[in-house]
Amino acid sequence: MTGLSLTDVQAAADRLAGVAHRTPVLTSRTLDERVGARVFLKAENFQRIGAFKFRGAYNAISRLGPEQLAAGVAAYSSGNHAQAVALAAAMAGTSAVILMPADAPPTKVAATRGYGAEVVTYDRYTQDRTALAAELAAERGRTLIPPYDHYDVMAGQGTVALELIEDVGHLGALLVPVGGGGLMAGCATAATLLSPGIRMIGVEPAAGDDHARSLAAGRRVRIDVPRTIADGQAIETPGELTFAVNRRLVESFELVSDEEIVAAMAFAFERLKIVLEPSGASALAALLAGRIHGLPERVGVVLSGGNVGLERFRELLNAQEL
Repeated sequence: MTGLSLTDVQAAADRLAGVAHRTPVLTSRTLDERVGARVFLKAENFQRIGAFKFRGAYNAISRLGPEQLAAGVAAYSSGNHAQAVALAAAMAGTSAVILMPADAPPTKVAATRGYGAEVVTYDRYTQDRTALAAELAAERGRTLIPPYDHYDVMAGQGTVALELIEDVGHLGALLVPVGGGGLMAGCATAATLLSPGIRMIGVEPAAGDDHARSLAAGRRVRIDVPRTIADGQAIETPGELTFAVNRRLVESFELVSDEEIVAAMAFAFERLKIVLEPSGASALAALLAGRIHGLPERVGVVLSGGNVGLERFRELLNAQEL
């Protein structure tokens, strides 16, 4: 594959049919009244492993040949891609070794091991995970499945937007959480063709504004590793492949504070009766905080995941003094 097309996303949807969950679309009259638009929330917290990442991991692993499957796969991730690769590998009858930061959420590490993967840790603030993972994969003869900078992964993630638009029809805007940019690249590829004129808006934590800076500069910009509660979005620079797509198709990247993310988590819990992890709530946070100017009548929002432990969830909401 030398690029990313709607056909690639549709092919991924065929591979995922009957394997990935077709996640529900939630609505809230309270939310609609508060923001002045009709909002459709794509609840990927109900996806297998609790996040959208299963789509891309399964699509990529399902395309490997017998020799690659026999040798196994490797990946690097702060948590959700780790779980996704672990489960997808187990379903494909192969093994997985995952490089995870030493300070990754314990619930995500435990879940990754629970799916049968070997976990190797590293220091995210002093070590280069991409280089470490490439070295690990090469040493063990495994196929590396990156968390976002891979066309099969991006195509799988794009099925989020494909399903949403199939279910609710034309959207004026789609808000998508952005870490490495794979979810956005896949969704933008599908949505801009299926819903002409749609505004693709990425959302990232204020401490990790690498996409916003990169879009403004017209090139990939590297920042220090962000210190944010949104661990799934603590990325230093956009992916090379993902940014090539997103710089063409994305209107803007909006920023939200950790406090606004927690407020969105609280809103989702109280009003929608769902649990979101910080990264999973960032796009909703941008909507609730009024970051999107000239909001169209029909807006889609991706709730990208819900993998947060009980104690961490309680700690974050208590800090908000609700």
